[in-house]
Amino acid sequence: MKILFIAPLPPPINGHSLVCQVLYDGLKTQNSMAVVDLKKQGLKDGKVSWNRLNEIFRVFVETWKKKKNSGVVYLTISESLAGNLKDLLLYVICYSLLPKFYIHLHGGSIKKLLFDRFSLLFAINRFFIKKMGGVIISGKSHLEIFEDYVKSEKIHIIPNFAPGYMFISESDFEGKFKNLPKKINILFLSNMIPQKGYLLLLEAFQKLEKETKVKFKLNFAGRFDSKEDEDFFLHSIKDEPEIEYHGVVSDDKKRELFQSAHVFILPTMFFEGQPVSILEGYAAGCVVLTTGQSGILDVFENNKNGFEMKPGSIESIVENLKLIQESQNFDKLKQIATYNLGNAKNVYKEEIYIQKIKNVLSVN
Repeated sequence: MKILFIAPLPPPINGHSLVCQVLYDGLKTQNSMAVVDLKKQGLKDGKVSWNRLNEIFRVFVETWKKKKNSGVVYLTISESLAGNLKDLLLYVICYSLLPKFYIHLHGGSIKKLLFDRFSLLFAINRFFIKKMGGVIISGKSHLEIFEDYVKSEKIHIIPNFAPGYMFISESDFEGKFKNLPKKINILFLSNMIPQKGYLLLLEAFQKLEKETKVKFKLNFAGRFDSKEDEDFFLHSIKDEPEIEYHGVVSDDKKRELFQSAHVFILPTMFFEGQPVSILEGYAAGCVVLTTGQSGILDVFENNKNGFEMKPGSIESIVENLKLIQESQNFDKLKQIATYNLGNAKNVYKEEIYIQKIKNVLSVN
């Protein structure tokens, strides 16, 4: 089967491109792949640069050339206005292939950001999507985006996965929690932007009393938007010996940070799709502290996978930090982490994800 695969691939490496690379590697073993790389390098804060326009033109030309003899088309769709207009043109280019065309929504905000705001744009999208072979979403919370105009048998719920190298061994897991009473390792690993909650976490940690702070090691890792933001953060933590910023980390370093962490924390205020980082936390045997965004709640349950925080609330972060450092809760933390690891092995593995998408596309 020849598959026209239209998606972002590394570099740069992020959650979206990582997932697409794993899927591409899984599909190419038994199928002929025609790839159109959607990597984004010239678009920031909604501003379209000439470089980005050239990249989009390149996407259209490659799609037109590579669509010939394709048995299946796979596209990861965008949630921005410019990105959606690009997707619509791809639908036009591949119009004759729409019955074999499958779109994959990795986020969860396209309805809120686009379809509810622009009725004409929604009508045009609906016209094309109704004719497609199917729609792939990551969780039940995203059903409302498509269920009113796409047949239920054409909507496929396939959760994301944790990369295989992130799964912790049983012996390392036991060793990690054996040392829990000494120091609780907390990890924040995401883009270092305010909407992800890293500044709230910092302020909450700084509100703790000194005798509470020393019970933690708080690790930050991720990319800043600007050198000014990074410098401000580094200045803010210079007198906090329990806080360390690791910068942009390699896969090996990320694995090390996750597998030494007892708690993964993501106090995000985004309308999240389904953060791969939470699933990586499960695979690494972590308790998860996060907010109740709809996409997150597809894979997270309060008091089962960890503890839910109120978005935008410093007080909620403080309360949860105090909760997890109380010695009487250590057994519960290990119990939650054990459940998360077992659940990740049963549900959130690469091979499960790849096979489910193969079944949807009806390919080997």
